[in-house]
Amino acid sequence: MSVPFLNEAEALHDELVAIRRDLHMHPELGFQEFRTAKIVAAKLDELGYEVQTGVGQTGVVGILQGDLPGERTVLLRFDMDALPIDEANDVPYRSQTPGVMHACGHDAHVAVGIGVATLFARHRDQLPGTIKLMFQPAEEGLGGAVAMIDDGLLESPVPDIALGLHVSSGHPLGTAVVRDGALMAASDPLRIIVHGKGGHGAQPHQTVDAVLVGAQIVVALQTIVARNLNPEETGVVTIGAFQAGEAGNVIAESAELRGTIRSFNPAIRELLHRRVREVAEGIAQTLGATADVQIRFGVDATVNAPAPTAVTYQSAAAVLGEEKINTTFRTTGGEDFSAVLAKVPGCYFFLGSSSNEATSFPHHNPRFDVDEACLPQGVAILCDTALRCLNGEG
Repeated sequence: MSVPFLNEAEALHDELVAIRRDLHMHPELGFQEFRTAKIVAAKLDELGYEVQTGVGQTGVVGILQGDLPGERTVLLRFDMDALPIDEANDVPYRSQTPGVMHACGHDAHVAVGIGVATLFARHRDQLPGTIKLMFQPAEEGLGGAVAMIDDGLLESPVPDIALGLHVSSGHPLGTAVVRDGALMAASDPLRIIVHGKGGHGAQPHQTVDAVLVGAQIVVALQTIVARNLNPEETGVVTIGAFQAGEAGNVIAESAELRGTIRSFNPAIRELLHRRVREVAEGIAQTLGATADVQIRFGVDATVNAPAPTAVTYQSAAAVLGEEKINTTFRTTGGEDFSAVLAKVPGCYFFLGSSSNEATSFPHHNPRFDVDEACLPQGVAILCDTALRCLNGEG
């Protein structure tokens, strides 16, 4: 069977843009996607899907049983949440919610998801097996994927393959990144509380300066990647916040450091956690203080399975051209779709969304935007990949 997904997806362009811009104007933070979820659920119901709402609080699941015999179920995921960022773009579809914007492209993902739902509903009589759509809340660090899994996402029916995409302002429009293995890193939040002894700034000998101890810890943590990791491995230890003291003539009794630890390899993840703890606690003890090191497991590395990735590559190459597919790029950014891929073999890929200066700002930037010509491309790649998988590939 051959379905001209790209032509049909391009015919949906104006509808997809309208959906994306409406969502962009009305962004909602994680677990608060009530309006977005209502729009998604209504559209899926209109298209004939079996709709489940309130999955993982505000998530929506749509199930479409194809008319042809088939045993496979393919799960496709689209995240819905926005970020606590005040938009700086001067565009007609600018966010109407102060302090909240779609600065990571999840509005585009929802539009792509509705496009996928539309085409599969249109071709239901040509589908073997089951399509299961996952519209996810709270991807931005709040655990929306796990919440949906805990609510039974991966049951009734059980997915055989899971697919997802993310628009990327770091890649040109008309390109994609499809890579086997670890595509995105494990991301673990780090918090260190330094406990010293406060006192007068004029009498430092009577104190244990938490600011000094904290500063030494920040510097020493940077030696872990430089001197403890094999140069062929990848790891990141970043301290992004340092809070201590309130007055210039008072030596602070405590200091708080907050950061992130990133890795692809589970063994490197364990090493980084151990060395961060050893370095922070050791320096604090040496300088007469103590350090309470708190490392929380955030999201695991996003790891693509070989067979579904090969199918995704074929589909992306068919839509965009083989020369437009990057198979080597990966990033230390984190993604909670990793929780799904840990249980279901699948592929998560990046779709280029940048065509000019306005669409080249990085993700989580107040001027982030996408070239909406990428929307039909995403629909076509996902539809083609899912259909190939339903037909036994991957």
